Amino acid sequence: METKKYSSYAQIENDLEILKVEKELYYQKMLLSVEKTKESILPSKSISFLGNLYQKAFSGTYGTLLKIAIPYIINWYINRKRGD
Repeated sequence: METKKYSSYAQIENDLEILKVEKELYYQKMLLSVEKTKESILPSKSISFLGNLYQKAFSGTYGTLLKIAIPYIINWYINRKRGD
């Protein structure tokens, strides 16, 4: 990089102001990138997907039967004896 020669303090101040704005711009871009990464990693999309899947699976007659049968199956599994 070539060394810059300044003829006044105003030029130096102008370049410093430009560098300050560029630094803030890069900082904000980095924060945005971090936020996008967090959004893609967080399970909010997969939770909504599972909610939709649950809603589709437990709708209608089949879903009603499952809603009735699942508590009985869980209760049987919890209360069964170990030797059986």
